[in-house]
Amino acid sequence: MTTEPLAITAWAQARFAPFAGRHAVITGAASGIGYATAQALAALGMRLTLLDVNAETGAHAAHHIAAETGAEVRFEALDLSDLAAVQRLCAASAWPGVDLLINNAGILPPLRRRTTAQGYELAFAISVFGHFALTAGLWEQLETQPAARVVWVSSLVHRQARIDLEDVHGVRAYEAQRTYNQAKLASLMLALECEARARASGSRVTSLAAHPGVAKTGIGHSRDGQPRRGLHDHLTDIAFHTVMRLLGRPPELAARPIVQAAVDSAIPGGSLFGPGGPGEMAGRLRLLQPAAAARDAQARQRLWRLCEDAIGRPFAMPEAQEPLQGRSTA
Repeated sequence: MTTEPLAITAWAQARFAPFAGRHAVITGAASGIGYATAQALAALGMRLTLLDVNAETGAHAAHHIAAETGAEVRFEALDLSDLAAVQRLCAASAWPGVDLLINNAGILPPLRRRTTAQGYELAFAISVFGHFALTAGLWEQLETQPAARVVWVSSLVHRQARIDLEDVHGVRAYEAQRTYNQAKLASLMLALECEARARASGSRVTSLAAHPGVAKTGIGHSRDGQPRRGLHDHLTDIAFHTVMRLLGRPPELAARPIVQAAVDSAIPGGSLFGPGGPGEMAGRLRLLQPAAAARDAQARQRLWRLCEDAIGRPFAMPEAQEPLQGRSTA
């Protein structure tokens, strides 16, 4: 694994104060944006728990980051599409308190609809239900910390998305790109709704979203070996690979909005942070206005209830305790 000449570790250390001892949990951390994010946070002194479905790559990533930065890094294999596995992990692992949760994992949806062990559409199950279950399962550990944050990774494509809350799993009509757009919109909606509910409960936890612009990662490999049937599939492939080749930025650049959203306390909860250049593909990082669909409070509440139904329990946000003493904040 290599980094750019201006490594994300150097970029982070030049801009942010150390966060020694803080504990960050990152999904999809074995490669791509998740891996680059983990590198930056480790360079700032955080302890890391990396989560990824790929056990071999994830273990290698944890070893490499620890050797590179001297940070304490552990890896846990997790298939976010399996909600039972998410709940088992949250219940079984010895979580010492979580200061930062980065809901980053996702896939490029397969060309043909696939479902999970619980019968949910695969991409939505990973990006939306899986992260909702993980956030709910770790909320108690987040609440023990004085300035914990949850960062939900969305995408610029949320602006082209619409969410069908009557058919989020594409049973009636499935199309891969539309499915991806919907999942990224839903992730942003959950970020905003989580923040609204946290503030209403008096929680110390902050929830916000970030997106990387156009990132050149291995996400397209999830379609390797899938049969292409007809002109639409081939055009989808051509469009994806053209955008990646011409506009995609390496993970070490694309991860920067996620890192800054995670550690910069000047970025408020309930916000969307990302590149502000043309089309939000790249450019100077700044606060962005979420699309109107993400700001629809009624739709967000319906999505929240749908997620609660999926995980089989309410997402309880108990009233926050008194502020902890003797701890610095972000």
